[in-house]
Amino acid sequence: MADETAAWLGVDLGTQSVRALLVTGDGTVLGSGAVPVRGRRDGERHEQDPAEWWTAVCAATREALRERPGTRIGGLAVCGTSGTVLLTDHTGRPLGPALMYDDGRAAAEAARLRAAGVTVQDTWALPKALWLTAAHGPGRITHQPDVITARLVGHPVPADSSHALKTAYDVAADTWPGLPGVPEEALPAVVRPGTVLGTVCPAAAEATAVPAGTPVVAGMTDGCAAQIASGALREGAWNSVLGTTLVLKGAAREPVRDGTGVVYNHRAPDGRWLPGGASSVGAGVLTARFPDADPAEMDRRAAAHEPSGAVAYPLVSPGERFPFQAPEATALLLGEPASDADRWAALLQGVGLAERLCLDYLDHLGAPLDGPLAFTGGATRSPYWTQLRTDILGRPARIPDHPEPALGMAALACHALTRPTAALTDTTDRMVRVRTTVHPRPGHTDRYTSPYLRLLDALESRGWLPAPVAAHARRRAGQGAAAGGAGLGKED
Repeated sequence: MADETAAWLGVDLGTQSVRALLVTGDGTVLGSGAVPVRGRRDGERHEQDPAEWWTAVCAATREALRERPGTRIGGLAVCGTSGTVLLTDHTGRPLGPALMYDDGRAAAEAARLRAAGVTVQDTWALPKALWLTAAHGPGRITHQPDVITARLVGHPVPADSSHALKTAYDVAADTWPGLPGVPEEALPAVVRPGTVLGTVCPAAAEATAVPAGTPVVAGMTDGCAAQIASGALREGAWNSVLGTTLVLKGAAREPVRDGTGVVYNHRAPDGRWLPGGASSVGAGVLTARFPDADPAEMDRRAAAHEPSGAVAYPLVSPGERFPFQAPEATALLLGEPASDADRWAALLQGVGLAERLCLDYLDHLGAPLDGPLAFTGGATRSPYWTQLRTDILGRPARIPDHPEPALGMAALACHALTRPTAALTDTTDRMVRVRTTVHPRPGHTDRYTSPYLRLLDALESRGWLPAPVAAHARRRAGQGAAAGGAGLGKED
């Protein structure tokens, strides 16, 4: 059993950067490092070079450890973007680029899998792995963190079941089902999150500054890692992660069933179910539309446009995955913004409206929503946007001190190596600190009822949003307005 007085290292392989955090068992951050990574986007194509991940990890961990030389590290875990996949050879060497979580080139492979009875979305890892096999030849299906953990321990490692979920791994039965067109030798071995994969080898220690012999623990996806960092692990609690895109994760006693595959269920190391979904709306639209803007100044100017003169559904890339599945969906802008500030406001509000629809869809499925809501992700750096989102949702949100996936991975490593048979909440109750709770401003929620209903009409008329879901969302909007905006969730 590891010493609980040690520090714990979490590594997050994000879309735009690699982040590392060194954290004590009581949640104190001792050091951090962040290094940008590049991607190649071109229409449906979104790739990254796996070699750049390792270079960034080495730099980020060295930065995190720079001011704490000699700190005893009890273990580390790594998370990555859900659905990002590549092929490797038998030694773990990448055979080509990685297809990122929103690469849309495998629609035909996904359709064939669905016709054969396999529940997948177009951007899930399994169809993309088949696309890569057709394009580059056979190889071992490998998820993003596996590349890094293999480099850390010095040999190929099993995948964790969280990242393997979008490769159609059966997390309930803990086994690969029969997958048409996928040879058995292409599938990695799979272990549960929190399983020790090995220890940091001497070569990796020299490159990363992480001491040789440090245990390396199987991680979870970035959405699950952010959920751990939020502490939203008790039934009915939810975490909304807003970064480049939007991910919602909750906790439930039983899986939330969704035959469309829009909502899927991860499983935590302690066995509880973590239902959720990943949208393609998010903060990425801001950098794409306003690459040189000062976000704080634009937020200040946007406050004069509540609501905006336009209604947006701000997709970062073509196609939507949650709260509805529509590979053909494109970004919407209903109306013409009066100015750049009004357009900025429309984008901020559009993400909030999509977030509201995600919660309405979860309610439509019968998911428990009566626990507290937390916000994590890079968007929490904007106080204005955080307040706006709570206004649109009509419910308060907790903001953790360190709302990022890297802290979740540090907590997972700590849990796995100090109290693996206990509930994960035993660890997060000690390591996750709530900085503040943001409440909706009186009267502000009602401002967004009309834009929300207008958006529902537009999504339904295009055939993207199913009529029963739209009807359920309209009913909830009416209930919320009748109750002064309090019908969308319970106060915590």
